[in-house]
Amino acid sequence: MVRVNTTEPQIILGTMDFGTRVAPDRAFAVLDSFVACGGAWLDTANCYSFWTDPAGVGGASERTLGSWLRARPGVRDAVRIATKVRQNPLVPHAWPESAEGLSADAVRTGAEESLRRLGVDHVDLLWAHAEDRTVPLEETVGAFGELVAKGTARRIGAANHAAWRVERARSLAREQGVEPWTALQLRHSLAQPRPSTPVAESGHRMLTEEDLDLARSEGLAVWSYSSLLWGSYVRADKPLPLTYDHPGTTRVLAVLDDVATELEATRNQVVLAWLMRQGIAPIVGASRVEHVEEALAARDVRLGDEHLRRFAEAR
Repeated sequence: MVRVNTTEPQIILGTMDFGTRVAPDRAFAVLDSFVACGGAWLDTANCYSFWTDPAGVGGASERTLGSWLRARPGVRDAVRIATKVRQNPLVPHAWPESAEGLSADAVRTGAEESLRRLGVDHVDLLWAHAEDRTVPLEETVGAFGELVAKGTARRIGAANHAAWRVERARSLAREQGVEPWTALQLRHSLAQPRPSTPVAESGHRMLTEEDLDLARSEGLAVWSYSSLLWGSYVRADKPLPLTYDHPGTTRVLAVLDDVATELEATRNQVVLAWLMRQGIAPIVGASRVEHVEEALAARDVRLGDEHLRRFAEAR
């Protein structure tokens, strides 16, 4: 069993579609339910969701969160906010060619604009959303460290980065005397695509054993996105992508059904419990209150070592 940090992982509420596919009133209901059920972390990004927003740029999710915070005095003390810089188009409908990078100016400007949309003076975790190899890593590291020193971000992390780049950045941070990245965010779930097969979603980077090894060695937090594979575990109208069509998936889903029956849980809850049992904090996108309630109930699902062994053998 992999344990990547010493703190108990939490379920993160993903808010990518808030303000676009999820209307503000429904987003408010989801957020209220999440907090009422003891949820704390909210995950967004400055680019969410430019691909569905008629404006062709991001910001809708952050603005929706900002409106909710203003409408709920005192709730800021109960939640922790994570956002990301890197992918927001600087020219509407022109991505990836106009996507902001990770230059010092881009990082500072992106963070400032996120704070303005959110209506807060700091975020609890700021992610570098993707690599930018056109910019010296030293410059990016310095810019993120500067934001922590100023109090703009309490912590910083790397999403969709190669493990070696994260470790190199941490080494550079030590040399510069600034705060290093202390968290990783990558795509991960119980079912996995065929080995060495690229996934269709541009920019997604899969969690690997190398990432887990780095996190284990350095005490880094690990967050997973696409944790429930867009509803594919439970919805017949959302079948798994073709890249998941292999014998391992068939075996895993059979074990998943058996374990869900044994524990009187849903497939989704078992998947979330499996991730948390390994020290990984899963991000769960929710568009309805019942989705939040189901996800957070996974905290009470107890997987034993025997369950983990069965999943490991199936995968």
